[in-house]
Amino acid sequence: MNLRKKNEIPVDVYIPFVETLFRDGLTLSIGILAQTFLIGLVWWKSGDPRYLLVAISMVLVGVFRMRNFRKYNSMPSPTTWEEAHKRENDYILYGSLHGLTLGAFCLLGIYFARDGFAEIASVCLTLATATSIAGRNYGSPRMVTILTIALTWPISLGFLLRGDIYHVLLGLLSAPFLFAIRKFANTVRDVLFAAVSEEKKANRIAQRFNRALNTMSHGLVMLGPDGRVAVANAEAAHLMSLKSPDALLGRSIHGLLMRGVAGGMLAPKDCRYIEAQLTRALREGRDRKVLVSLANGQHYEFSAREGSQELGVITFEDVTARVEAEDKIRFMARYDNLTGLPNRAYFHELVGEAMASGDRDRLCGLAVLDLDDFKSVNDTLGHPIGDGLIYAVAERLGAIAKHITVSRFGGDEFMIFFDRVEDESHLTSQLDEIFAGLQGEVDVAGHGLRIQASGGAVLSRVKDTDVDAMIVKADLALYKAKELGKNSWRLFEASMDAAFRNRQLMKADLRTAVEGKSLRVVYQPIVAMSTMRIASCEALCRWDHPDLGPISPSIFIPLAEEMGIISEISTFVLQAACAECAKWPDQTSVSVNLSAKDFRSRDVIQKVRDALAGSGLAASRLEIEVTETALLDDKSLTRQYIEELKQLGVRIALDDFGTGYSSLSYLHKLPLDKIKIDRSFLMDVTQNPRSLELLKGIVNLSRPLGLSVTVEGVETFEQLKILALQVKPDLVQGFLFGSALSASGIETMSNTVWPFAKDIRTAKKAVRR
Repeated sequence: MNLRKKNEIPVDVYIPFVETLFRDGLTLSIGILAQTFLIGLVWWKSGDPRYLLVAISMVLVGVFRMRNFRKYNSMPSPTTWEEAHKRENDYILYGSLHGLTLGAFCLLGIYFARDGFAEIASVCLTLATATSIAGRNYGSPRMVTILTIALTWPISLGFLLRGDIYHVLLGLLSAPFLFAIRKFANTVRDVLFAAVSEEKKANRIAQRFNRALNTMSHGLVMLGPDGRVAVANAEAAHLMSLKSPDALLGRSIHGLLMRGVAGGMLAPKDCRYIEAQLTRALREGRDRKVLVSLANGQHYEFSAREGSQELGVITFEDVTARVEAEDKIRFMARYDNLTGLPNRAYFHELVGEAMASGDRDRLCGLAVLDLDDFKSVNDTLGHPIGDGLIYAVAERLGAIAKHITVSRFGGDEFMIFFDRVEDESHLTSQLDEIFAGLQGEVDVAGHGLRIQASGGAVLSRVKDTDVDAMIVKADLALYKAKELGKNSWRLFEASMDAAFRNRQLMKADLRTAVEGKSLRVVYQPIVAMSTMRIASCEALCRWDHPDLGPISPSIFIPLAEEMGIISEISTFVLQAACAECAKWPDQTSVSVNLSAKDFRSRDVIQKVRDALAGSGLAASRLEIEVTETALLDDKSLTRQYIEELKQLGVRIALDDFGTGYSSLSYLHKLPLDKIKIDRSFLMDVTQNPRSLELLKGIVNLSRPLGLSVTVEGVETFEQLKILALQVKPDLVQGFLFGSALSASGIETMSNTVWPFAKDIRTAKKAVRR
């Protein structure tokens, strides 16, 4: 291997080879002294002055060569190829002088002096020096070659010059001797080069391993066959509050964990548990993970696995962020985001666990609370205010029911579980206390809101029920409380369950009736004040149950809204009313009330268009009644639908005027044709002057806006008389004119003048007089 040319060998290998040339100055100095002594001994014996000259030369060469050794030994290692090459050249220079001096001594002793002792001395000197050529100079191939030539060639030349065959043959043997020395030197150099290369490679791998080991986010310790730490990284030392990983070496698992106990990071019981789990994992040769919570709030996950060659590996990772994230996710999955109370699923789990434990013969109770008129808060003040009210209620419940499980089921519904109830009076006293604590006003973003709730409760033995059954019964009691006027609570009774079942059966029968079109439509006359004739009529839906007989609209209409089939009923009434009105005289029109749900979709336009097209009824003879509930859902969208209906030629009436929150605002915002004043304004008009003035004011307000007025709920002639003489609406409607009629009845009476007409005319004349 030629080391003379740059880049033929890596510089990090070349430099160590050059450094080996200057490594052993002691043996070199001893060799030089021995060689000088031998040369001087030959001079002493032979008396030949030439040997004295060689001896003096050897002394000078030795001095210069040893000075060169000391020079480079006192200097730091070379860092570049050029610097190392310069040192090699210096070494070769003085080594070559050394070799030439030795060669001169050999040539002198064998050929010129012809002294037997000198010959033996020169051969011995050559052989002794040759043995060290490869071992000392393998780092420089040039030095090996120069020294070999300097030693062997003078001897060979001396033998060849002797002239006889034997000395000639002896001289020729220098060639294989030279080859053997060079071969041996090359072999040594190659072996050492491989060793150095592998050492460098191993060092690089070790550095990379050390860098990777100490930059891991995990702590790691590797245990030897004796169960003690053989390898550790910086993170492990950091966790153990040690400065260096070396401080961990030789410690056992118990020693490591006790270090954590001493530092206050681990509790002794945790230490014993972790040690048992990790030792078991290493012994059984399988992975095992142990999560440990430290005293400083951190969480570490210890993992143990058996490595190769009877080595065990223990890693530990800071999983605080993961544990906190998991806790947050678990909290979000179990608790309501707004109130922090258990949600429906977690409440079900908690109550199920509570009921499954303890005495199965004990009493327990469950109550459901629902805020009264909560929808109006959201509709009028917005959902953020509604959320604030929910939060305030949750706070009060938490303060009142400290030792009771409270949950927010969703919306404005709360659930409360009472475990170990003594008797009904005990449950009653607890619920009364809760309701009393809820009463009062709360401030939500500057709005003073009064908390009012309805509730339903159930009391049962644990062994006789389950969570779902209790929730159903509590809901039934809640419905009953709302029916009885809200702002109270009711305890479940068996009759409620029967009523609920009947209600469900009625829902099923109503759905069958709607799908089978077995409902019927009747018409309540709307009479013109000026003629006392039927000017229009309101289409009303009726249901005759096959077993229960006629069912009041006040019962089945809310059922239909609850079931979501009110639009189907509206469509049925609309189609039937248009078809029947088309058979009546042209001056008679029909009025149909559409539900709020109908105005949540553009389909309402097509529904009216189809009814008109299918019946052939003129659009001007159809009047659509809109309730304020429909307007509250989405004012802008409802206005758009009403305008499109007006484009069809249909008239629009605002039903139940005066009973909502802001009916007056609709008079100029919506394209209305008529308002229908609710019957509540007429109930005491004969006794209360204020009611009369209010009616007159509404009529006087509507006429300049181009709106006709219908007054509903006329039941007595006195009411009719006051309306005719003082209020003067356009139309009246009520039981005074009889019950709702069939379609044929309306057709028959369409030209009939009510007998009240004569009395009304007489009264008007008397007023004018």
